[in-house]
Amino acid sequence: MARPNSTVVVIAGDESARVVAGLDGLANVRAVQRPGGDMTRPAGREPHPTGGHRHSPRTPGDDAAQRVRAAVAQSHAAYVVHDVDPLGEVGAAWAGFFDRTAPAGTLEVAVEAALRSLRTEAAALPDYYVVLDPDALPETRRHWWFGVLAGVSPNRVVPAAADVATVRDTIGALRSGRWWPDPPDEWLHGLGRVVPDRAVLLG
Repeated sequence: MARPNSTVVVIAGDESARVVAGLDGLANVRAVQRPGGDMTRPAGREPHPTGGHRHSPRTPGDDAAQRVRAAVAQSHAAYVVHDVDPLGEVGAAWAGFFDRTAPAGTLEVAVEAALRSLRTEAAALPDYYVVLDPDALPETRRHWWFGVLAGVSPNRVVPAAADVATVRDTIGALRSGRWWPDPPDEWLHGLGRVVPDRAVLLG
């Protein structure tokens, strides 16, 4: 897949939809929300004076991944931000595997599904993850973000408080770093051997 014109940032956390919506309208930012949210401009809201981008109206039957792909392909903004994590199911399954809350085989199924999406270009890894309020996360989930993911690409997983101003400033200060393992097959297939207690927290 050709690299996009924009830097793609996934906002991760319970407040991700609210934060993504709050970033809409900022100059040089294209914000893409999940179809389940209100994708239209709130009544009475005036265009942002900086001339930033607005959300596109919802289209019946569209889905989150398709919206993200279209936004990334079409955008000429400096940043595309969204909360559709291509490794979301993998992270949840990894945490469930080590917390012993997920049925046997869940992690393997999630990994194969993610690899299939990446190979067919139905999804793509973002340039960065901004993880909201990581100190409030369960320990194993925190290890996923700042042990497993940050372990393979430290500068591409960044913590931030769950408020729009902080996330805006965090995005503006992102540092370059090595890319995710490419191809990701060996890395993702080996996740079951990455024990949380041995995944050094970098955040």
